[in-house]
Amino acid sequence: MNLSSLRSKMKCDPEGYESELILVYNQFKSSLNLFQQQASLSFTSISGIVADPSVAKDLGERVMFLAHVTPFYAKHLANEFPKQLAEFLQSSARSLPPKLRFHVAQAIILLINRKIVDIGGTLAIFMELQTLGDRNLKKLASSHVVQSIRRMNQKHTNQSKNRSLQNVLFAMLQQEDETLAKRSLGTVSELYRRKVWCDERTANAICRACFHSSSRIMIAALSFLLDYEKIEDGEDSDNSSSEDDSTLQNPQTLLSKEARYKAHHKGTLSSKKKKKAKLQRAIRSMKRQQSMSSEKSNSNYYSPLYHLKDAYIAQEFAEKLFSRLRTCNERFEVKMMMIKVIARTIGFYGLSFLNFFPYLQKYIQPHQRDVTHLLAAAVQACHHTVDETEAKELLRKIVDEFVHDRSRTEAIAVGLNVVREICLRVTWVMDADLLQDLVSYKKSHEKAVSIAARSLVTLFREICPSLLVKKDRGRWYDSEARPKALGEVKVFNSVPGVELLHYDVDNADSDNSEQDGDDTDEKSTFISSDGEVCTSDDEQNQLSNYNGLDGASVSDVRAKFHNLKPERGRGANESEARKRKFHDFGGQLNAADTSLRALKRLTVVNNTGNASLDDGILSNEDFQRIKELKAKKEAKIALSHHGLLRKGITDSDQVSVKRVDPANLEVHVRAKLSKEERLALVRAGREDRGKYLARAAVKQKKTGGLSNRQKEHKKFLPLAAKRATVAKSRQVKRKQQNRSGKQFRGRKAWK
Repeated sequence: MNLSSLRSKMKCDPEGYESELILVYNQFKSSLNLFQQQASLSFTSISGIVADPSVAKDLGERVMFLAHVTPFYAKHLANEFPKQLAEFLQSSARSLPPKLRFHVAQAIILLINRKIVDIGGTLAIFMELQTLGDRNLKKLASSHVVQSIRRMNQKHTNQSKNRSLQNVLFAMLQQEDETLAKRSLGTVSELYRRKVWCDERTANAICRACFHSSSRIMIAALSFLLDYEKIEDGEDSDNSSSEDDSTLQNPQTLLSKEARYKAHHKGTLSSKKKKKAKLQRAIRSMKRQQSMSSEKSNSNYYSPLYHLKDAYIAQEFAEKLFSRLRTCNERFEVKMMMIKVIARTIGFYGLSFLNFFPYLQKYIQPHQRDVTHLLAAAVQACHHTVDETEAKELLRKIVDEFVHDRSRTEAIAVGLNVVREICLRVTWVMDADLLQDLVSYKKSHEKAVSIAARSLVTLFREICPSLLVKKDRGRWYDSEARPKALGEVKVFNSVPGVELLHYDVDNADSDNSEQDGDDTDEKSTFISSDGEVCTSDDEQNQLSNYNGLDGASVSDVRAKFHNLKPERGRGANESEARKRKFHDFGGQLNAADTSLRALKRLTVVNNTGNASLDDGILSNEDFQRIKELKAKKEAKIALSHHGLLRKGITDSDQVSVKRVDPANLEVHVRAKLSKEERLALVRAGREDRGKYLARAAVKQKKTGGLSNRQKEHKKFLPLAAKRATVAKSRQVKRKQQNRSGKQFRGRKAWK
């Protein structure tokens, strides 16, 4: 009987085929012993005896057969058979034929998937199999390790098993064997990328791989860290729009009302069922996108550099990597990768690193290779606690090398863009004289230079207009705006985003005040000659029952109102809105002086409107409102990225978290085209044209009829007309012949 048919029958009736199972298991043992004996003879014999290929084939078939039926005969096979396979593969994996080795590995994977064997005991074996040079086996073992660990943590995270598996992989990662260390690094990186092992231990292990003795392992670890930095970044996900931000809160808003109506009310029962299922799939996909966007919005989620435990570990990591950078003899690309990782760590954790900026200044020159990447790293390393002397020296070096009259246009534009990015992070490095010199480039005839200089003016209009001359400050600006001082940090003393709620409540109160201002009092109010307020009887009764306002309240409120001044620098529309708001507020105060009823209403609104915010206790509705206001704010930011709204200046603390794209430093700089590129542009412009043809060829190919001249040649004239035409042509020819001999001066007037 064939083994495949026997396997299907044994699965259907396990008890009836126990004798056949024992027979096949004994055959497996004998084949295994025979193969091991032949393998030992092939190594020890001088005559060159090799193992019989039929024995290896029979052994592989019986291994796969027993692996498939093991779940049905756990009593006979579950204890000894997996151990025999693991020992056989571990002891003689390198000497096995590729096909037999692949079958044994498949059998062990099958037993692990059936939960007969634990992956912890076979992890080291599968990592060793990836170093044998067999491409198919390496792919099988790698995918099996990753998928098994991912499946193990799918429902809940198993910390004990994860820790034991991490110990095995991290120990291999630190070994001197380059191939094994590289395979373990690839496995750990893949698990981190799939968010299976996205914790501090895994991040520290990947960062420690940057100090491996092998340069290939170091380059692989640096590449992984930098690849995570390229995830845009949210960066500024310009693909997001206001509609996306608003519909993330409720995925059903993306679906049309017509589609939802048809899914519930139109069609047969089966068609409505299909439509409902389609709607549910769409809602699930939108919810998945919402969860992914929430993960991407968290800047600490991505790079392993963010999972270092504290600034002390980050400082140690950056110092060790910088010492290796100064002593290594790697090529320039590898050094550039190390510089980027160091700069990213310094900027995110706000480290104090004294030797990094002087090291970069050696390479900051316009003719340096990949100079924009170096400048991006220098910008990335700037933060609010950077050393003042080093930051000013770096800025001066960039200005001296890039921004001067003899520099090229591209270099000036890049230099101004770098200065803008540095000032966005550390504004106090700029002084008024240097800023005035840089701003003067806005009159340049080169578009890239003028745009870069104007962006610098726009930045300082927002953060520190006092450094600009009066004509550059613009019409609306905040005269009291000051940049953060050296080491100044914004500390939250309440729930993040509660200021949005305060602003929203203030807007609501102003709307209510406008509505209340339209109402008129039924009772008349007048002021007597001695200055006292005289009201009707109803208001006197209200005054006797109301004790929440003393005589100084009106003056206090009025003084508070007069101290409020509209902010500048937010645009004409916002300033006019604030003026209207304060104007209405002043009208309320005037009404309060003359009407106790309006005074009571104003005081109640001011005292009880923000009661839930003043006591520091927020309800669930408040948190939901904060979430909605944050979504609106992000929508405005997205609109500003698309140019639909005026851009605001991002906070320096938020900017230090984001990655600096070197391409943004050379934006608007038009690179010089080669001859091939220019020819390609010319040919692209000629695609709509037809092929060049002579006029005669065009006439020959004409299909729309004959021209008038061609028709005249085909006219049938009378004989007399033909003779006259021939005579006239003869006269013309004769005159031409007479003129050819001497210069023709024109016909005489008297002839």
